[in-house]
Amino acid sequence: MGQTLRIGLTGGIASGKSTVAGLFAARGAPVIDTDRLAREAVRPGSDGLRAVADAFGAGVLDAEGRLDRAALGRRVFEDPEARQRLEAILHPLVRRRLEARLAGVGAPYAVVVVPLLVETGMHREMDRVVVVDLPEAAQRQRAAARDRLSAAEVEARMAAQAGRAARGAAADELIDNSGARERLPGQVALLHRRFLARHRHPDGEGSV
Repeated sequence: MGQTLRIGLTGGIASGKSTVAGLFAARGAPVIDTDRLAREAVRPGSDGLRAVADAFGAGVLDAEGRLDRAALGRRVFEDPEARQRLEAILHPLVRRRLEARLAGVGAPYAVVVVPLLVETGMHREMDRVVVVDLPEAAQRQRAAARDRLSAAEVEARMAAQAGRAARGAAADELIDNSGARERLPGQVALLHRRFLARHRHPDGEGSV
């Protein structure tokens, strides 16, 4: 038996990462969402929140002193330098939390959901990389409907992410989410069996 496999799960905006993560969780796989870790890092009273407020000003806090994510999002998606400044604050905090969570996992594999897995280079730290794939036109449509974003806001968020080709090049496994949602469970089931086999036989692919 090998050590717990680190399975990086990523995809562009509105690609269906959360849905796929939920399907892995339903099969018993621990799922660690780095967006959730980032939210923990900037809870009220935290050093992370103080660092963000120092870097971006009180305008990114709401009336109760909590992080105003919409205000911060407008700042960082319109300004690449601001986004890099935010990432320099958050990424080390998130990575420390991630390593602590992974250290407590005893399962054959854990799914680590990272929206910017390729952009940050974290894909190199994973045993396998799973990309939820969706044509960019469908991403735009789903993002606008789900998040009530304008076309310009959707484009800004997509521009801040690696393109579809770059994600595909980094992928060990692709999940096609361009069709009916009912097709997803079967794809996840196949990968689940594949990862279990890889854990049992770390020197080879094993069998599914």
